[in-house]
Amino acid sequence: MLKIGVLGAGHLGKIHIKCIKQIPEYQLVGFYDPDKENAVKVSQELGLKSFESTEALINECDVVDIVTPTVSHYDCAAAAIKKSKHVFIEKPVVTTPEEARKLIVLAEEAGVKVQVGHVERFNPAFTAAKDEINDPMFIESHRLAEFNPRGTDVPVVLDLMIHDIDIVLSVVKSNLRKVHASGVNVVSDTPDIANARLEFDNGAVANLTASRISLKNMRKTRFFQRDAYITVDFLEKVAEVVKMNELDEIPEDPFAMILDLGENKKKRQIIFNKPEVKEINAIVEELKSFMNSVVNNLTPPVSIQDGYMALDVAQKVLEKIYSNSNNI
Repeated sequence: MLKIGVLGAGHLGKIHIKCIKQIPEYQLVGFYDPDKENAVKVSQELGLKSFESTEALINECDVVDIVTPTVSHYDCAAAAIKKSKHVFIEKPVVTTPEEARKLIVLAEEAGVKVQVGHVERFNPAFTAAKDEINDPMFIESHRLAEFNPRGTDVPVVLDLMIHDIDIVLSVVKSNLRKVHASGVNVVSDTPDIANARLEFDNGAVANLTASRISLKNMRKTRFFQRDAYITVDFLEKVAEVVKMNELDEIPEDPFAMILDLGENKKKRQIIFNKPEVKEINAIVEELKSFMNSVVNNLTPPVSIQDGYMALDVAQKVLEKIYSNSNNI
């Protein structure tokens, strides 16, 4: 059984604590939160020990779950890694690609596992459809959220779009060639709505839009590839797959959708499929996967290198946005 402690007991930290309690392979030793009033409240509410410092909690754990504000991720993770503790760290992994590279070196030197909380990789709609996603050449994503003051301390690119950047990088197996981006500060001091176009060496293109000032919530991504179209609704937990299959003979089904592409070409049938989406908690699943990586000495499914790559691309998007803003 792995002893695990949680750094940060805010909104998301409390969710992590509740999820860890559902995983019998973890022994939850407690949490640390610098807000003393909140720490007392959470300790009483969840019946859990509140540690007096980050160091005190780290010393009692095999695994440290970091759910603090992003600005403190590096210091918390570095402190845990230097004590040879395995680390699960919420996204974005740290504040800059430079910090991420330093953390990679520290983790390699210590020989510990580090997983980044890009939770959409474990979204049941995505896991149901991902085996159908094969060499997508165009990806379109919309991640829209109603305004919430929580999270406006960072640009929407790091708050929301980074989820979709990670998903794109996980399915497009090619080097990023070019980034186009634009964004607008509407209610905060950083971009609240942004659009990015990512172009890859293999010709694939991803068009990503993120907003935290929308009238409704949406988290949907569409993948287009040869003979197939896949849509994943991360919010509603629904996936749909549309395929075109070549036919050697016409099926007897009178309702079959057949495409006749002309002489000397085989007819094609359009097939609609809705993969079964399991009712699972994505945060529980990602924390389970990290436990499995530690116990069985496996590379975490969302490694620190993955976290670095997503952050690096997000940083390039922000640089383009700020560059375009300065040129206006």
